[in-house]
Amino acid sequence: MKDAIAFRRARKQDVDAIVKMLADDVLGKERERYTNPLPESYLQAFQAIDADLNNELVLACRESEVIGVMQITFTPYLTHQGSWRATIEGVRTSSSVRGQGAGTQMIEWAVERAKERGCSLVQLTTDKQRKDALRFYEKLGFIPTHEGMKMKL
Repeated sequence: MKDAIAFRRARKQDVDAIVKMLADDVLGKERERYTNPLPESYLQAFQAIDADLNNELVLACRESEVIGVMQITFTPYLTHQGSWRATIEGVRTSSSVRGQGAGTQMIEWAVERAKERGCSLVQLTTDKQRKDALRFYEKLGFIPTHEGMKMKL
């Protein structure tokens, strides 16, 4: 990575760039709708995330360019002695920076943010079809201890 990456909370005017990144991969092309104008559902979701103190939509930026996005959700649990955990979701980097270390910096930043919030555990999910992502997260210290399940409604 040539230049330093700065992290900040996403703003409403960033939603277009975020959706563009979410749609810019094999799986994202199938489930996202990057159109002009964006579907209102994206702006509604952003507003709900932004209003929730336990959700952070975080951007990775190089100078003024948005090069990555991730959502971190902080959740209290009765398990693990009533501790908090952070869930990292929706991690994407711009295709222009993939393989240059931006993703590593993003996840390392998210782990530090979880520590700041007093979390005792960080978890994430990735689609089983994303073999490179699975290897990437394992390289960063994540262990596939659980089998995740989802149900589309």
